[in-house]
Amino acid sequence: QVQLVESGGGLVQPGGSLRLSCAASGSTFSIDVMGWYRQGSGKERELVADITRYGTAKYTDSVKGRFTISRDNAKNTVNLQMSNLKPEDTAVYYCNTFKNTWSGRRDYWGQGTQVTVSS
Repeated sequence: QVQLVESGGGLVQPGGSLRLSCAASGSTFSIDVMGWYRQGSGKERELVADITRYGTAKYTDSVKGRFTISRDNAKNTVNLQMSNLKPEDTAVYYCNTFKNTWSGRRDYWGQGTQVTVSS
């Protein structure tokens, strides 16, 4: 089992910045990819960004150039620095990792943290 605990989030004005952090604990030895998803009201959950243990990152197109994902393997943490935030970034953000098991992919999720971008 892997436990993910998020921190950060909150209310910010358009153009502002926020930083989300996520700490993994438990059976973390075989974790490769860690990432952030978000789910806006009435929308499906979508991948925002993820990063491998070797530092290869990918982003959804709508956040490229504004968000930066980073990771500390020694501390089992992943961060999401969000800049130039827009109202459409408003969502619940979830930390994610997964393991590939004999029965398929097993996802682990944090509890979610609300990000609201509004003036």
